[in-house]
Amino acid sequence: MKILLVEPDYYTRYPPLGLMKLASYHRSHGNQVKLVRGTNNNLHFKPDEIVITSLFTYAWKPVHEAIEYYHSLFPEAMINVGGIYASILPDNIKSSYPFVNVYVGLHDEAERYSPAYDILTDVEKWKDWDSIIVFTSRGCIRSCPFCIVPEMEGAIRSIPSDVWNFIYPGHKKIILWDNNFLASPDWKEAINNLQETGLKIDFNQGLDARLIDEEKASMLANLRMPMLRMAYDLVGEKKAVINAVNLLEKYGIKRRNILFYTLYNFYDDTQSFGDTPYTFLARVKDILELGCVSYPMRFEPLDSLKKNQFVSPLWTAKQLESIAKARRVIGYGGAFPPYEGLIKKFKNAKDFTDAFSLYPEVK
Repeated sequence: MKILLVEPDYYTRYPPLGLMKLASYHRSHGNQVKLVRGTNNNLHFKPDEIVITSLFTYAWKPVHEAIEYYHSLFPEAMINVGGIYASILPDNIKSSYPFVNVYVGLHDEAERYSPAYDILTDVEKWKDWDSIIVFTSRGCIRSCPFCIVPEMEGAIRSIPSDVWNFIYPGHKKIILWDNNFLASPDWKEAINNLQETGLKIDFNQGLDARLIDEEKASMLANLRMPMLRMAYDLVGEKKAVINAVNLLEKYGIKRRNILFYTLYNFYDDTQSFGDTPYTFLARVKDILELGCVSYPMRFEPLDSLKKNQFVSPLWTAKQLESIAKARRVIGYGGAFPPYEGLIKKFKNAKDFTDAFSLYPEVK
């Protein structure tokens, strides 16, 4: 069989890992595969099956465009659609395209395969990709209401594989997409394997500050990490955040090289609970005063069909826009580093409006 793998033309910084694993899976069954991005009529490839991936729910339009385009080109080919949007809102696809098979959740059989990085060379956007993307675990021990992981992946579990099996010749960095790496039963073995590779390591999804202890901090410090990422989502995590930073510094990780994803605009209708401009500012101040980097992350409902349209009842659109402007003007790369001027600005601000006001005013 010939399998056409399609990545819709939405914005993303990373290649389609799921499709790359499916490529290896299908090859192991004797099938031919080809990867394309967006709509492409210069294929020289007539597929028996078309597999389309999806990303966040608000990036649904390129997915629908891909379905329509490739169905018109190959009306007899079977079409399967998977990924995040397909898993969260499968009926959105089924109601519009009854001829499509929607796959919800992970493809368990493909999960154990190494990604087929060689298929990226056919796609202009990814032809120079030089990093290895790895999951050493799936799932999480938390049940955060703003996160899709429990629904998509379930409880925490290790993936029985050696990191060495995923090393691709010529790649210079390992990017881990584990959702709670330190909660994995085999975190220690995974760190040892990562250290042995000698490659740069990026815990891209962030580590759980609440799980950092002496042993974990000492072992993490042995890895080549330009930046260590964690999250500071709620003010109740302050004690754990401070403890994690102190332990990591104790074993040699510089505070300036620690970044905290900082959630804002979150609201849970079921509990009438969410963060506020005040609690967000408090967390940003905590992070900068610790000498670390704050990276604001605007909350988006899991089923949102349009990005940045949701405004929490505890926030105003103007307040949200002030953060976006501040990230562009007084931040760096969308983050707030622990610059002396920024620390003073936030520390001496009389309120949220004062903290995120810009001088001179940006229009």
